Amino acid sequence: MFDKKTYQQRRNKLNKQVRSGLLLFLSNGESPMNYPANTYHYRQDSTFLYFFGLNFPGLAAIIDIDENRQTVFGNDLEMEDIIWMGPQPSLKSRCLKVGITHSQPLCQLGETLQKAVRQGRKIHFLPPYRSENAMWLERLLGIRAESAKNYASAEFVKAAIAQRSLKSQEEIKEIEAALTISAAMYREAMAMAQPGVYEREIAGRIEGIALAGGGQLAFPAIVTIHGETLHNHYHGNRLQKGDLLIIDSGCETETGYASDITRTLPVGGKFDSRQKAVYETVLDMQLSAIAMIRPGISYRSVHLKACEILVERLKQMNLMKGGARDAVAAGAHALFFPHGLGHMMGLDVHDMEDLGETYVGYDETTKRSQQFGLAYLRLAKKLEPGHVLTVEPGIYFIPALIDQWRAEKKSAAFINYAEVDKYRKFGGIRIEDNVLVIPRGGRVLGPPIPKEIAAVQMAVTGK
Repeated sequence: MFDKKTYQQRRNKLNKQVRSGLLLFLSNGESPMNYPANTYHYRQDSTFLYFFGLNFPGLAAIIDIDENRQTVFGNDLEMEDIIWMGPQPSLKSRCLKVGITHSQPLCQLGETLQKAVRQGRKIHFLPPYRSENAMWLERLLGIRAESAKNYASAEFVKAAIAQRSLKSQEEIKEIEAALTISAAMYREAMAMAQPGVYEREIAGRIEGIALAGGGQLAFPAIVTIHGETLHNHYHGNRLQKGDLLIIDSGCETETGYASDITRTLPVGGKFDSRQKAVYETVLDMQLSAIAMIRPGISYRSVHLKACEILVERLKQMNLMKGGARDAVAAGAHALFFPHGLGHMMGLDVHDMEDLGETYVGYDETTKRSQQFGLAYLRLAKKLEPGHVLTVEPGIYFIPALIDQWRAEKKSAAFINYAEVDKYRKFGGIRIEDNVLVIPRGGRVLGPPIPKEIAAVQMAVTGK
């Protein structure tokens, strides 16, 4: 938790951005795994956490802009709760720590909102991403749960994104704390990337390091020798010499801030010649993209430049042909790189995506492409100082996609399918770091985690 002045300043700024009406915040509740008392690890809604800092369930809050009143609604624990959970601070004392002097029982939330409705006042709320909060909105406001997103306040969404997109120094410190734990996770994972080890052993070890560091995983870890499947969460494979192991994982600190790192490792310690050529291509894409980052440049242009580098390097490997710009304009590169270069990061790994990716990564002047591959670019708009984003290019050989494109003769002017077919069992390579946009460029956050070929091989072999 930050100092209460931080939360007060955030809420006061929100007051000025939205100007009138009531801003309604709903906390996340507990989520049962298989019966009510057996719940998943609790995770507070990130926007609630950002503006109020209260990291426990059973809460709602209202900022009444017109009356300049900020209220948290919740209940103190009863004896039955204390028996199971132990004594807890009162709601009032917790609220005072985040600069809230007015709290009320949760049962008074509906009455407060209905009074505002009768007065014809605007109630702003954010799009719910949990079904229970959509149903809660239905009970509070009479909006059908399945339609609740349609009534969310664009003004509130844009104001929240405008604040959360620009990270303060205390937020950067938290992200770097998460990255420090990530560095320890990867040091251990690299040493474990040996023949005979199961993916699940590495996945379990890195999660343990995150927990031991006072955090938790920011998302379910990807630890796989089948990196051609982008979000592969199966951990049952046994590593063999010559495999490529992709690890995409992150740590979340106690305050909720995340890291998101990917490394690709040669099982046993040495890349073969084909692996080395593809790896160097991905690394070149990443380093060139990071060098381009600066305020005022659109992230779409950075993405497209990385794609051109991909084409030029794959031409040298006889996998592609033709002009790089023409190939990228035609979307031919997406056979090998079917996702975007990166996304915003902060309290969420895909920061603020619950508020609408179109608002987070795009704006009035930057519209989403419909082209395969480019359509998946989560961040395209111009960068500003304070943005934190991922830079994660990759190259993948996806047999089903290769077969489909080849049958359709898609981009045949740019792709040498006979040569590509020789890579059907290659898998994939991805490299990812987290970058802060600063006034004169971009700064890679956190301690260095090996990614140059010699450093990666040394980390795996230990020599």
